[in-house]
Parts: sequence; C-alpha cells; structure tokens
Amino acid sequence: MSQLPFDSGAVLVVDKPLNWTSFDVVKKIRYEICKHYSLKKIKVGHAGTLDPLATGIVVICTGKKTKTIDQLINESKQYIGEIRLGSTTPSFDLETKIDNEFPIPKLDESVLKQISENFLGELNQIPPLYSAKKINGKRAYQYARNNETIELKPSKVTIYSIRLKIINKNTISFNCHCSKGTYIRSLARDIGLFLKSGGHLISLKRIKSGNFTIEMAKSIDEWIDIIKTS
Repeated sequence: MSQLPFDSGAVLVVDKPLNWTSFDVVKKIRYEICKHYSLKKIKVGHAGTLDPLATGIVVICTGKKTKTIDQLINESKQYIGEIRLGSTTPSFDLETKIDNEFPIPKLDESVLKQISENFLGELNQIPPLYSAKKINGKRAYQYARNNETIELKPSKVTIYSIRLKIINKNTISFNCHCSKGTYIRSLARDIGLFLKSGGHLISLKRIKSGNFTIEMAKSIDEWIDIIKTS
C-alpha cells in the first residue's frame, strides 16, 4: 500500500467495533497520528455518526480532507441487521431494557411484501429520543437519560430499497439502502407499529456509505499499524 498523508489529509474507512462511539474512533485515530508525526494537534472528524451498538463503516477524515465531511455526510447509507418483533425498548434497540410486550404478528412472505411497500420511498420519521439529534443545543439522549420529556419533530427521509427475510417467529433481518439522516432504530419501531405489535433493533451493521463499502474498511488496529508504518 502506498503511504497516505495522514498528517496533511486522508480518508480512512473504518470498520467500527461494537460498543465504540464514532467519536471514540476519531479520538483514537487523532491520538495515533499526533503521536506518530509528533504533532500537537490535527483536524480529524467523521462523516456520519454510527450508534455504539452498531458496527461497520465510519468514514474518518484527517487534515485538509475534513473539508469534504459535509459532502460525505450527505451521501446515502446501506445497513443490514435484525429486528425483534413483539416488544419495545425506550431506545428502540438493546441499549435499554424491554418496556412493553405485544402479540407477535404471524410472519410470511406476503407480510414482508406489505412492509417493503409501505416503507419504500419518502417518509416522515420521528428520531429516537435516545439519539445524538440536537434539540435546543442539547443532545436528545441527554434529555432521555435525565427523564425529561421533549417533543421530537419528524424529519423527511428516503428509503431507496429494503429487503426483508424471516429469521424465526419473532425476528426479521433486513438490508436497507436509505438517505442521510435515516434512523434504523426508528424504522424498527415503525415496522412494529405497522404490524400492530412492537419492534426494536437487535443488531445493526453499516455496509456502505456513499461509494465506500465494507470491503474497503479496515479495523482500528489495522489503521493504527498503517499509520505507524507510514
């Protein structure tokens, strides 16, 4: 591999591990670059947040390449994962415990087709309360963790394609290509509501961000090795 100018500007496609925040990845990469190049500081940012309980692509920009972050954030994303039906959690995923249980809908191919048709195209989606969305200068999850009640306004998002598969009687898997700003946790909740049941996300992996695919991604350790040998 040719040497990348990390200190002046590079784009790193990272396969984020479970339980890391996107900012954890930024901090680690920044630390390793500053250490290797003996820098006091360097601009490092990410082109789109990925939840701690999700894995997959986080695009990291360094140096002058941070000027491209806004452009990269606006590009579409693709995810795979699984949704558990018949129960909900306040965070719409496994960050919080189940708060309600519902009858499990009978699943078959016709039901999957109905879901796909209903959620294809432009949607008004209400973000999760447990999210990094800013409300009056404060992150939504900060309100949630303080048990404060706030109203989240719906945002327009677009689902370009969604493929579903039955895993077992209460679990479906998905492959979803969507616009920026789409919350897959909200999609899980909304699919549960559509089925007159409940739903929450139990796994999520981002496999594409713009033109960057998961096959291009490297682990944090791999990127650190590349930085150290550049």
